[in-house]
Amino acid sequence: MGCCSGRCALIFLCTFQLVTALERQVFDFLGYQWAPILATFTHIVVVILGLFGTIQYRPRYIVVYAVWAAAWVTWNVFIICFYLEVGGLSKDSRLLTFSLSRHHSWWHEHGPGCVHKEPAASLGPPGSQALVPGIGRTLEHGYVEALHSALQILVALVGFVCACHVVSVVTEEEDSFDFIGGSDPFPLCHVSEKPSSLSFEQACL
Repeated sequence: MGCCSGRCALIFLCTFQLVTALERQVFDFLGYQWAPILATFTHIVVVILGLFGTIQYRPRYIVVYAVWAAAWVTWNVFIICFYLEVGGLSKDSRLLTFSLSRHHSWWHEHGPGCVHKEPAASLGPPGSQALVPGIGRTLEHGYVEALHSALQILVALVGFVCACHVVSVVTEEEDSFDFIGGSDPFPLCHVSEKPSSLSFEQACL
């Protein structure tokens, strides 16, 4: 019963992680954030592997998922520190783009509350509009990214606990099955030894 409930919880968590990771991947692509794109792609692959291992009772795959969950938590802690500029990090640096472009997070210009402003006549064609970062914004893009990472950390921690529980239960069930003799390829070998010894004793008499 515990294994079934743990597996169901882990399957739900893996599915939820896939949905949130795909959503995050879309916005990372829009902002040309190459480091998060690679990390999220690896995360999606490992979550699919963990989901497959949970459904097919493959504890090794679940262990890989659990190890990656710890690494994923570390990565998202770094992202939070990066966008909140903790430890000397700057959210205006090109670290996440590998210095290949000057793009920032997609939320930098499309965050909640960002407004459009008519540019000056010398700066653009008539009737055009431009995004003005920081004007009318209700939430800074750094906080939006930090909230995304905080959600990933929370789900990953719960997934790590569920994965450890499922691996423990599945391993115990496999050990008990082996102890009973379910995997013994010659279950009748001990039964045939006694009659042969008895016939040998009768022949000696």
